[in-house]
Amino acid sequence: MDFRHFFDSKKISFIAIFAVFTTFSVAQTADSTTTATASVSHETHGEEEFKPTEVIMEHIGDSHDWHIVGHYSLPLPVILYTDKGFEFFLSSQFHHGEHDYQGKHYTYRLVDKKKIQVVGADGAIDEGASKNVWDFSITKNVAAIFLSVILLVLIFSSVARAYKKRAGKAPKGLQSFLEPIILFVRDDIARPNIGHKYARFMPLLLTIFFFIWFNNLLGLIPIFPGAANVTGNIAVTFVLAFIVLVVVNINGNKHYWKHILTPDVPWWLYPIMIPVELVGVISKPFALMIRLFANITAGHIIILSLISLIFVFQSIAIAPVSVAFVLFMNVLELLVAALQAFIFTLLTALFIGMAIEDHH
Repeated sequence: MDFRHFFDSKKISFIAIFAVFTTFSVAQTADSTTTATASVSHETHGEEEFKPTEVIMEHIGDSHDWHIVGHYSLPLPVILYTDKGFEFFLSSQFHHGEHDYQGKHYTYRLVDKKKIQVVGADGAIDEGASKNVWDFSITKNVAAIFLSVILLVLIFSSVARAYKKRAGKAPKGLQSFLEPIILFVRDDIARPNIGHKYARFMPLLLTIFFFIWFNNLLGLIPIFPGAANVTGNIAVTFVLAFIVLVVVNINGNKHYWKHILTPDVPWWLYPIMIPVELVGVISKPFALMIRLFANITAGHIIILSLISLIFVFQSIAIAPVSVAFVLFMNVLELLVAALQAFIFTLLTALFIGMAIEDHH
């Protein structure tokens, strides 16, 4: 396969434009930070001290609305299951957490813009009733996952149709962009680590790679102000790691389980070796979960911290230095977005290969 078409002028131009677009995220993030600062209440004269930690944690965390720009945000559906039945309403009913909402069954309050709790008749949080409320709301991260899944389905459906229509012809358009990446996952990740049984695991590996990569990019590009931090959410990385854990152990052959349950050591070492091996079964996907979560979250924190320097020092003189470093970090995060998808997919293939390899 000739990969030179991947480096033609169109692809280089696309990458260059994408890199330039990241500069606009600086302005959007700064606008979001300014809005958060301006919204601080004043009990006395003068502004309260800017608190970058609150702004950063609000950005990397989940929420019940999707901030667009300035004071504008997109309300998201709130779905609650209580001991008296379901409740359905939009998060705009909370008015950014400033008001309670009287539902059919209870009065609800949005605490710290994240957790929904029941309010009693005295206006205080009813802890007992709150424990009976199950929150199935479409939060910002959930909405972002739906968006990424829709994009993946549309893109790969288009590529699949192109393969059917252009059978035996050179790839074109999206097909020419994605084909080298698909072949890379197959030839450099799946085959070397899994062996001749790689084909049955290709759908899983491709899904993991593109899902992580797309969500990493959607968290960076300025088309989505206040972009969701999906892969920087520990719950999302936990689910991905749990899927890997299930796939690896379901497909593990008898030699894999023999190595864990009856390792080739003296029998009196079994009480030590078996627990160690079982811990290893859990720790491998756990490492995948922490690695992806930590790297993506750290990148967002660094970028927001650099922008916050402008407001901490309250000087426009620091802006050129801050923006220059933010631009550098944004471009670096483009590399990290692909690198983390590659590492997660590579280790998944490695763990699968270790579980299904023949005894010889």
